[in-house]
Amino acid sequence: MRTPRNDQLIPTDRAGKRGHHVPERRCVVTGDVAPAERLVRLALGPDGVIAPDVLGKAPGRGAWIGVDRGTLEAAQAKGKLKGGLARALHEGGIMIPDDLGARIEAQLQRATLDRLGLESRSGTLISGNEKIEQAARRGQVRLLLHASDAGDDGRKKLAQAWRVGEDDEGSGREGMILPVDRATLSMALGRENAVHLAVIDARAADRLLAHLSRWQFFSGWSRDAADRVSPEDFRSAGGTNPRKAGNGTASMDSDTDSDASDAN
Repeated sequence: MRTPRNDQLIPTDRAGKRGHHVPERRCVVTGDVAPAERLVRLALGPDGVIAPDVLGKAPGRGAWIGVDRGTLEAAQAKGKLKGGLARALHEGGIMIPDDLGARIEAQLQRATLDRLGLESRSGTLISGNEKIEQAARRGQVRLLLHASDAGDDGRKKLAQAWRVGEDDEGSGREGMILPVDRATLSMALGRENAVHLAVIDARAADRLLAHLSRWQFFSGWSRDAADRVSPEDFRSAGGTNPRKAGNGTASMDSDTDSDASDAN
């Protein structure tokens, strides 16, 4: 059942932690409701221009979207996005950049690569085929990642080692292919020839997947990410979501727990 716009949204439990409040928001395109962490915030600037705020930290009013780039751009072309934003923000003079979709995708990519860099510097992310294979066979790998131009042989060898270490042979578990090549990864991590990556900490894997799933979904790179499963589900499935969704229109309300936007 869809939650009425002005009704109090019910807090949900995340990762089995009863009582942990997760704010929900409504998508201005679809009207659907979902946890805010799975959506993208759009911020209203003082000049009336809408800008992406994927980290949700920009000051002022904002609204939320839970659709992929193609759906967003179609809604923008038809005027549906502007109408939804105007209603949510109680603002008539809104200006939406023609390249809003590209700006959102660029921010999602940057946020994910920045997260990878942070995990690398903290020691929770390792690279190098031999080092990853050893950690995988010891059952220490929590998430396996590959550059888009990684070779099939290397990916398959490391995935096999991961399955062995997890006592999960025959499951088909594989690593996730990132929507960037080795040159981009190497620059983000400050390393040479970063092709294969492994996360060896469960919480770090959750943090990365929270960013990666939004990026993949919005860009359309991975249709398997379309129904926004939780980071825990992504990890247990080896980066593959077994539940195929339609166009993935999970959505949100606002920066307040009960309003249709964060216009207060």
